[in-house]
Amino acid sequence: MIKIRPSRADDGQRVIDIWRRAVDATHDFLSSEDRLAIDDMVCGFLPQAPLWLAVDGNDRPLAFMLIDNGHMEALFVDPAFHGKGLGAALVRHGLAMHPKLTTDVNEQNGQAIGFYESMGFLRVGRSPVDGQGRPYPLIHLEYRDRS
Repeated sequence: MIKIRPSRADDGQRVIDIWRRAVDATHDFLSSEDRLAIDDMVCGFLPQAPLWLAVDGNDRPLAFMLIDNGHMEALFVDPAFHGKGLGAALVRHGLAMHPKLTTDVNEQNGQAIGFYESMGFLRVGRSPVDGQGRPYPLIHLEYRDRS
């Protein structure tokens, strides 16, 4: 049984582990230098960030989401649990709070783009670089209710 709850201070290391495993499994387009620089940045803020966690019956975090002002800044699932509905559950949780949720996804991450589009997100723009100015184009997505 999966439960969604806010993160706590003692979740920090597990969240970093999820992030690293997920990035290593899905972001093979990152240069090794950029991967290390991003890791350093993420380790500096992620453990203290106000996250939503998908946890198992033992309260072990398996995935997390970060939303800031209606924009999903991050959604990462431990690769051992890909395809189990954790990401979708977190997105639905986010949509319950922010019906016009937006997010950005790396253009090179076709699997993630497909996931978001299957959840009802539409492409609304593109940037040639990521938020730090690195050469990783972003696709801007916005949720559109199809009902």
